[in-house]
Amino acid sequence: MAERLKTLRLILGDQLNHQHSWFKDDYEDITYVFMEIRQETDYVVHHIQKILGFFSAMRNFANYLKDRDHKVIYFKINDKNNRQKLDENIKNLISKEGFKKFEYQLPDEYRLDEQLKEICKELDIETEAFDSEHFLSERKELEKFYKGKKQLTMEYFYRHMRKKYGILMATDSDPEGGKWNFDKSNRKKWNGDPDIPHERGFRKDVSSILKELEKSGVKTMGSVSEKNFNWPTSREDSLSVLNYFCKNLLVHFGDYQDALHSDEAYLFHSRLSFSLNTKMLSPKEVIDSVIDYYYDHKDDIDISQVEGFVRQILGWREYMRGIYWKEMPGYKRSNKLRNQNDLPSFYWNADTKMNCLHLSIKNSLENAYAHHIQRLMITGNYALLSQTHPDEVDKWYLGIYIDAIEWVEITNTRGMSQFADGGIVATKPYVSSGNYINKMSNYCKDCHYSVNKKTGEKACPFNSLYWNFLDDNREKFKDNQRMNMMMSLLEKKDSKELEEIRTRAKEIINKPEDF
Repeated sequence: MAERLKTLRLILGDQLNHQHSWFKDDYEDITYVFMEIRQETDYVVHHIQKILGFFSAMRNFANYLKDRDHKVIYFKINDKNNRQKLDENIKNLISKEGFKKFEYQLPDEYRLDEQLKEICKELDIETEAFDSEHFLSERKELEKFYKGKKQLTMEYFYRHMRKKYGILMATDSDPEGGKWNFDKSNRKKWNGDPDIPHERGFRKDVSSILKELEKSGVKTMGSVSEKNFNWPTSREDSLSVLNYFCKNLLVHFGDYQDALHSDEAYLFHSRLSFSLNTKMLSPKEVIDSVIDYYYDHKDDIDISQVEGFVRQILGWREYMRGIYWKEMPGYKRSNKLRNQNDLPSFYWNADTKMNCLHLSIKNSLENAYAHHIQRLMITGNYALLSQTHPDEVDKWYLGIYIDAIEWVEITNTRGMSQFADGGIVATKPYVSSGNYINKMSNYCKDCHYSVNKKTGEKACPFNSLYWNFLDDNREKFKDNQRMNMMMSLLEKKDSKELEEIRTRAKEIINKPEDF
């Protein structure tokens, strides 16, 4: 039997997959390395809870491996021998410890994928890359699926994935419940009824990591305390959140997944995205758990609740990853609408009289969280309507949310939210006036501005910004069939009203901190 090479295996902070086949190996000559490095904490300003969450989860996973007699090297953020860069730490370790082979799992971020390829070229030992064994589609599966087609549509890829895995299928080709998509049932406004169970909470002492971060000088945003660090940072925690979601929140998830309310940070959302994006949970086990619970409680739970949840993971999450690997690296530079403005300062302090933005940003600063409608139709909507440069939007979104990793963040913001890709992800810009916000939330009720007014000092800024945005982009949207109705309404506005709208919008865009 050939002698096993002394091997160094890298585990990144979003590769905490307990079920990976690596850990079934005979591990006598294998050492796993984890790194808390400035390269990763500093490429954007991250929320303090995001860094705490990743470091805590990484340490928990490293301890899990040690407890099972795996060899582990762990670089903490302030370790003297930590060179703070991936390449320098790897090369130094190989030189000092005499490793004869370097292995890594394929990263989900393009920049790390390129960096690791470059590192391997520079090493004079054997190297090998492995799949992360997490996603339900291959990196290039979406690209192959849409080859030769002009328009990419998530719905068709979602159906492909449903058939591939036999998820919510009545037959090999027919969906359970007679419909592929119950999205029209997922748009209810929540007004205090039914009761929302409190989110699954954790008592976590993160003070020691917090002190280490403060000592390191890493720049962060947002806040944290023992009371508001409430995220799963181990597989046990993650399974507990999944179980809690099935038992307490799934019954109304679909109904209210697009709802917004000033008294509720999470509503019926699962809060599983951090566990999924760090790979503490796999998408297949999450989907299977939810569907199994549904089948056991069919008398109480409608299929629309379950399909809405499955669509987010099996459909949207896999679709966005496919877009990312199809379109990078050019995607990161896309700015089809040529927006150039800065992101207003209130995105970092929630200091604005616009109640919807104040509440959504405050929630994110306090909890490193916002659900998809807050991200898309509040903070994202305003950024697009005020014609903010997508680079600015990317940096903020990538930093503020605990679940934000570039493969899922950039496709949702630059694509879905900002229409910077010109229609690759979304067939039309996801913009709205204050009417949509009022329809889906209670935010407008206590706002300084009036949602019913388009111009004047008390008019909701979203109203003038919305019509001004359409006016500014007439040429770009004139051939977009999904924009026909709104562009037709724009054409019917008289010149005086349009001029008032333009003037008001210009004031908001030029001095956003006044609003």
